[in-house]
Amino acid sequence: MITFITVLRALAACFITNAHYTGIYPTDLIANGGLVGDVLFFAISGYCLYNVKTELSLQGFVRWYVRRLRRVYPPVIIATAVILALGAYDFSRHTLFGWFIYPTDYHFAASIVVLYIPYFFIMKIPFFRDHLAEVMEGIFAVWLLVYLLAYDRSFYHIDRVREPMIRFLFMESMLLGAWFRKNDGRLRGHFHPGYAAATLVSLGVYFVSKILFSRRAALSQLQFLNQIAILVVLFCLFRLFDGLDPVLERMPRKLWAVVRLIADHTLEIYVVQYVIIDRIREMGLWFPLNWILITACILAAAIVLHRVCEGLHRLADSVSGSAG
Repeated sequence: MITFITVLRALAACFITNAHYTGIYPTDLIANGGLVGDVLFFAISGYCLYNVKTELSLQGFVRWYVRRLRRVYPPVIIATAVILALGAYDFSRHTLFGWFIYPTDYHFAASIVVLYIPYFFIMKIPFFRDHLAEVMEGIFAVWLLVYLLAYDRSFYHIDRVREPMIRFLFMESMLLGAWFRKNDGRLRGHFHPGYAAATLVSLGVYFVSKILFSRRAALSQLQFLNQIAILVVLFCLFRLFDGLDPVLERMPRKLWAVVRLIADHTLEIYVVQYVIIDRIREMGLWFPLNWILITACILAAAIVLHRVCEGLHRLADSVSGSAG
């Protein structure tokens, strides 16, 4: 795994988890950054899946798609089954199909299994792959048309991750990640201090815009600017860490172990955290004891879930090999 990608994966997991710590910190203003983590994850997926090593055919797509689903679904299914069995979830919100197949209660899983499909064909059709910037511009034009003609702009909700509109942003993020992979040779390791300043400024602009749009109804007509702001944040973050890759390779061994631990368990961290946060929040513990307990429980549960999934993968491979 490329070092800066591992670091960004861990950072994305921290952003998302932190955003769910409402009622944990002395002020909920700290519990923020979830959408930044989301777009980072999709960009990382686009970066890592840039070289699709299968033929452009229905059979090739199915093989590739099944491999992707094999990574996403086991943690979702196992975690959901356990939580349902414990009574923390019930069927008042979803059907059996809705809990386990689609959309599931995890918006990331629902979005990624949909976006894998267009991503595969964009990467496999040479014209699209060679013109990623133009493809992104085309998607942006369609998104803007939908926004102007069919989107309810009377209130701020453009960053709600469970609404279909957000998938335009996630698709753009995947393609931006692919663009960075395409230009890896001329970008990785080429650090410029201006991107550090640009990252801080763009993050500030994004969070200020989020606060303004959510608190001032008169500005809701312009909420599309918030999505542009977060794409700028994503570009700056990716470019910053891409340039810092040689520096990150020299990080202290103990720090790298922590980063790697988080990065290797990102999906599991995502699916186990909701119930754990809710249950410990209800205990009414003071900060930082509540934060420490929640974080420790999330990591422990994620590690257990990861190992269970790995065991199931090995068993499935063994059975498949025996059958072959």
